[in-house]
Amino acid sequence: MKNTTVIDEKTPLLFLAGPMFFEMLLNILINNVDTLMLSHYSENAVGAVGNANQIMFLLILMFNIIATSTSIVVAQYLGAKKYEEMNTIYSLAVIVNIFFGIALSALFIAFKSPILALLKVPTSMIPDAKVYINYVGGSLFLQAGYNVMLQILRCNGYPKIGTYISVVINLINIIGNYVFLYGPLSFLNLGVVGVAIPTMLSRLIALICAIAFFYRKKLGSLSFKHINPFPGEMLLNMIKIGLPSAGENMAYNLYQLVLLSFINGMGNTAVNAKVYCNSLSQFVMVFSNNAAMATQIIVGHLVGAGKEDAAYKRAFSTLKVSMPITIALSTINCIISPFSLKLFTSNQEIIRLGFFILLVDIVIEIGRCLNMTFVSSLKAAGDYMFPLYIGLATMWGLGVTVGYGLGVLAGLGVAGVFAGTATDELIRGIVVMLRWKKKSWTGKSVVRH
Repeated sequence: MKNTTVIDEKTPLLFLAGPMFFEMLLNILINNVDTLMLSHYSENAVGAVGNANQIMFLLILMFNIIATSTSIVVAQYLGAKKYEEMNTIYSLAVIVNIFFGIALSALFIAFKSPILALLKVPTSMIPDAKVYINYVGGSLFLQAGYNVMLQILRCNGYPKIGTYISVVINLINIIGNYVFLYGPLSFLNLGVVGVAIPTMLSRLIALICAIAFFYRKKLGSLSFKHINPFPGEMLLNMIKIGLPSAGENMAYNLYQLVLLSFINGMGNTAVNAKVYCNSLSQFVMVFSNNAAMATQIIVGHLVGAGKEDAAYKRAFSTLKVSMPITIALSTINCIISPFSLKLFTSNQEIIRLGFFILLVDIVIEIGRCLNMTFVSSLKAAGDYMFPLYIGLATMWGLGVTVGYGLGVLAGLGVAGVFAGTATDELIRGIVVMLRWKKKSWTGKSVVRH
């Protein structure tokens, strides 16, 4: 554990958030490159891949049951300087998540047809969606292992490794897409398979690189011997911590799938407008998201060290930085959308719909910034149940009802559905901020002093 970097109240936000910002930016680039390259190949394939990815995001969130708890437990234990149990925690998290990923990947492939039918995916898009799920869905277990390794490296003070890995896999993805869709192997006419193969290869290389760096820096070891005899109680504790966090994220993704089913019923133009706008809005949330993730690690270390007052101040200092940037980026994103959407399509109806979607997205991003900052801080402090309760209440009580009411019943279309999300995000963000301000999270640390 000699190479672990000390993280405390003096750690600059950008030490962690900066590298993670570029890492996520590059990861978003992977998805957008797929969408951009496919849009010039087949707009039908764009909708198919967009629907398939929406489902896979849900499964990746299920992997975060262990990944999220790993982040919280590792940060608090390192903050408390309790190094003797780290190899067990590392090995348990990585091994269990990979095996869980294999089981989940198999189930996803087996039940893809009823899942796509449930989402009301347009018939013309179903064949491509199934093919993409078979390939990319079958490699999800690699993502499960990588998610855990990334959390371990970040909590030990090595956030830059994720950026380096992202550069490598972006190059693999872009070159692979070109080779299969437009380059030397385009004669194979693989379509979505040509996009899926580089994605699978990227995930494998990402996991190998993360494990190699872990050993190079001598942060610990990963072995079955560290979990023999099997630490069942530790696993149950990690599930207890991670399940509410992952449950909140899963509920959010299910909620997004319900909203997507509303949009699927509006036709292919609405579906593609949603997919393209999601690609653009990801660039807006990237800084506030990574600032929140960095804050979670720092708050976890501070709470583990018993410095709750410093943890309290850290969350608000993050908001002062991330909120103005979020407002500026979302506003710019809306203003330039008539031009940026032309990168994906020449369909004027999609471009018109996109402007109104991104106008509503300004409010969504303000609420999301509040959410990410304070929910991440609450989880890091051990208050992992409250975000689940309030998330369920606002997502299903406000997001779905307002989205359906405005988007479907009132006939406002995709922008109306997004207005439901805006209502949910804003109200939920205010509530979790008040929770943090009242310090209801104090005394919930995983580590006992």
